[in-house]
Amino acid sequence: MPDVGRDYRIIGFLCNWCSYGGADAAGTARFSQPTDLRIIRVPCSGRVDPMFVAKALLSGADGVLVSGCHPRDCHYSEGNFYARRRLEMLRRFLPIIGVDEGRFEYIWVSASEGSRWRDMVTAFTDKIHKLGHMPRMTEPAHTLCVLEGMLGQSLAQPDMGHSPDGHPAGGNPDAASEPRLPDWSKPAEADATGKENGNG
Repeated sequence: MPDVGRDYRIIGFLCNWCSYGGADAAGTARFSQPTDLRIIRVPCSGRVDPMFVAKALLSGADGVLVSGCHPRDCHYSEGNFYARRRLEMLRRFLPIIGVDEGRFEYIWVSASEGSRWRDMVTAFTDKIHKLGHMPRMTEPAHTLCVLEGMLGQSLAQPDMGHSPDGHPAGGNPDAASEPRLPDWSKPAEADATGKENGNG
């Protein structure tokens, strides 16, 4: 049973260079914003390990929001591409461990987009309120271990649109900038080596 009467707890992992600036711009402009969000500033959205999100949710957070720079505008060049690939994988696994995927979202907000930040946070907070409080998990530590095992090699970075020799896969000039999700129809061993999933 969800806890009744307690405040909603939403965790936000914000990139230092863009999204944190956007949140600050919204505050400076005195935009009305939800008060449920608790911000954690990180150097880059690519620094957000999916297990940070999972641990927050399984520890009682009602929702988790990750926000970074727009694609192709990352301070560290490709950090948000890494983030998008990892976090999209995490979203697919959340229902498997009993967490509604609507409790997690990742967005892109620049330092000048205070109004966009306000709109995105308000929409996400409204969605969390409709979902209600996060149910208590009986064995969160065990569930975290299971999730980490399921993610496994899928979260490795080297296959981000590149073949093992470092060149864009398939000769596509856009492959380097578009993260590639693993082929879920292949065995984990084949997908990890990159020899049977089209990356080799």
